[in-house]
Amino acid sequence: MAISLSVVVLLAVILVILIRGKHMKAGPAIIAVLFGFFLASSSIAPDVNRFLNSLADTIAGIKL
Repeated sequence: MAISLSVVVLLAVILVILIRGKHMKAGPAIIAVLFGFFLASSSIAPDVNRFLNSLADTIAGIKL
């Protein structure tokens, strides 16, 4: 839960930076957000969640 919330916050911050920096207009940003909502309610959502969790575990396991 904490990982997915952190990812949502990180993506929201990136989206705001892109909009404010004029790299992305409001229209495509709204479409991207709507795509995320529809993707979250689709049957592929658990697979995406498992992939992001395994990616986070891999990154956490890297020893520097």
